[in-house]
Amino acid sequence: MSLEILSAGPMLTVQDAGRNGLRHLGVSTAGPIDPDAMLLANALCGNRDDTAALEFAGPAGQFQTDRAVRFAVTGADCDIRIDARPVAAWESHRLTPGETLSIGAPRDGVWGYLALSGGIETAPVLGSRATHLRSGLGGVDGRALRNGDRLLLGPDRKVPCLRPAPQSLPAHSQEPGPIRVILGPQSDRFADDILARLTSASFTVTPQRDRMAMVLGGVELPAAGGHDILSDGTVPGSIQVPGSGAPLVLLAESQTTGGYPKIATVASVDLPRLAQIPVGRTVRFAVISREEGEDLWLAGRRALRAVLAGLTAKSEGMLSSDYLLSCDLVGGIAAPDEVAGTDLTARGDPQ
Repeated sequence: MSLEILSAGPMLTVQDAGRNGLRHLGVSTAGPIDPDAMLLANALCGNRDDTAALEFAGPAGQFQTDRAVRFAVTGADCDIRIDARPVAAWESHRLTPGETLSIGAPRDGVWGYLALSGGIETAPVLGSRATHLRSGLGGVDGRALRNGDRLLLGPDRKVPCLRPAPQSLPAHSQEPGPIRVILGPQSDRFADDILARLTSASFTVTPQRDRMAMVLGGVELPAAGGHDILSDGTVPGSIQVPGSGAPLVLLAESQTTGGYPKIATVASVDLPRLAQIPVGRTVRFAVISREEGEDLWLAGRRALRAVLAGLTAKSEGMLSSDYLLSCDLVGGIAAPDEVAGTDLTARGDPQ
């Protein structure tokens, strides 16, 4: 059972939760730029948190499957269609063989996610299916996906289509206000007026961005102590300042060490929000303490758990014959209405 990519956007990759625990060996985590969005896409399809899905920036492309599946698209808002019929993001839908799923370019955001019931089952590399484009690891030969690629799908749990409770989408994707940062570890290389500039000025998101990092323009942050240091550890969210003075924020495919001073680190709770800001928009920073950052992260985890706990089955009306044939109706289920959990005589547009 597989997913066929009829057309692929330029940044379509396989991602899962990433390669954790290998940074000391020089292997960065990879995984999604917006982890909460991908996790929720998987949950809407009945998948485990670490199931592999597709990440895209720009149009995702067009897809078909050779079995009935459920899918969900989350992250940045974009146009989603089954054949010519538009469907909503942030909830799951059914896709049957012969139908074409089309996903357009993100609007008012950058990174989107497509999860399918059963998940993507490419061969794991170093314990993960996540694609690391810079080093050519994982996914399909460590590269972005192409037209004609076929991806194996895992076993389908056949849960109902789901949607979140009203007004319960992850807060980080909607929250206004500055991006919160923790100063250091090399903030002492910057003069007091430059540290003040970090929080008083507005930076512009430049087109120089990929899964490794994003460069901010419009404001320079010269380091009085120089822009070369003995290489030390970096993490996603590190704000490095090279000799140009233009800060760059490391993302999921960041290198594990670096020789530029790091003026600050983006709080983990805000890093996806920063990464979703489109090119040309401006961003401001606010300094918080490490303890405040930890508290914000824990609050974000609680909010996400509440969203997941509030997922409910959609009312789908009549089910298609293709889907009913895909269910084991003989294996202990005597009536189709027990599969649907609803009155199949209800009228409504099939999903």
